Amino acid sequence: MLTIYRWLLRLLLPFILLRLAWRGFRNQGYWHGIPERFGFIPSVNEARLIWIHAVSVGEARAAAPIVKALAEYYPHHSVLITTMTPTGSATVRSLFSDRVLHCYVPYDYPSAVRRFLDRARPQLALVMETEMWPNLFRACGLRNVPIIMANVRMSERSMRGYLRVPGLARTTLAQVTHIAAQSQADAERMVRIGADPARVHVTGSIKFELSLPGSTLERADVLRGEWGRGRPVWIAASTHEGEDEAVLAAHRELRKRDRLADALLVLVPRHPERFTQVARLSERLGFTIVRRSQHTGPLDRSVEVLLGDTMGELQLFLATSDAAFIGGSLVPTGGHNTLEASVVGKPVVFGPHMFNFSEIAAMTLERGAGVQIHTAAELAPAISDLLGSANRRDALGDAGRRMVEENRGALARTVTLIEKVLG
Repeated sequence: MLTIYRWLLRLLLPFILLRLAWRGFRNQGYWHGIPERFGFIPSVNEARLIWIHAVSVGEARAAAPIVKALAEYYPHHSVLITTMTPTGSATVRSLFSDRVLHCYVPYDYPSAVRRFLDRARPQLALVMETEMWPNLFRACGLRNVPIIMANVRMSERSMRGYLRVPGLARTTLAQVTHIAAQSQADAERMVRIGADPARVHVTGSIKFELSLPGSTLERADVLRGEWGRGRPVWIAASTHEGEDEAVLAAHRELRKRDRLADALLVLVPRHPERFTQVARLSERLGFTIVRRSQHTGPLDRSVEVLLGDTMGELQLFLATSDAAFIGGSLVPTGGHNTLEASVVGKPVVFGPHMFNFSEIAAMTLERGAGVQIHTAAELAPAISDLLGSANRRDALGDAGRRMVEENRGALARTVTLIEKVLG
């Protein structure tokens, strides 16, 4: 099965290069670091290196508590973080600056993987969530580089996909030293696709380990003063193509109501290459819009939409808003992490497609920290209900904050697994 996989990769190489070039027209970040994607990274002259792979934005943010813990427990080790996307790369730079090394992860070609490992020489590979690359994992196994899969989630849909290639999944997972699953359901699905039960541990979600920089709430208070303390503000966070029209339609509906006539929408597309597209869509639909990257200081009341087109400010925007809609959930993308809003005490609204965060979504509903809608038409009434009642907002926000605090602990359990490997 591994041989077939390698031949398929060889056949797909022209299409991979074409796709990389095509995506570069929308986001030129894809054209940067192309040699790194084939293993041509600068040699890492570190005797003790821990390698963390975080494919994109969400995984990079989830890795932040681990990086902080590694600095405390293993101060003599350096950390290399690899990503797959330019947005993930930008997130790493924003979160960690020069405290970590960074490059793109190699494509899963044996020669690219060999070059990468020859130059990085890690003592431990820590893979965030469910990134499984057969050649990369096998190469680590051959070099006795232990692999820990951290914060693992495995949806029913993903499990069914892996069950179509059971031999390849089982061979890949045989190289893994420890699997830290977010929930019992995730652990059971990992075992079903071939993981050794003795290596699978239920640790909880590291995403509950969110910590706010001390200045975030103070900066949010200043920003709210600039946006207008008396006006209702809601945020549509991490929206995907196909959702912005629904969000803007909901905002238009909200502003028809007397008490919400001057409501402000903070619209934050998930991918930077869509910033200009969403700005043009908003203008075409007749909204008065300001781009965050082009405006600082007090916001005129005539502004209806603030486009969050900067990197690293989503948490600040969430803290500044009254209520949050979590994108990727009105379209079948699988949703995004609601906890970033809950940790700052904001009520959340999300759509029907939350399969990437099913456990967190279910807990959010069970604890009364958010609201789930089933169609785009329900978005305006749900947001209106929250913006119109400070008591309801506070009740949901407080429930979310307590939920985050009470479910911490995954980090300590993950560090225990790292200690078993590194000592």
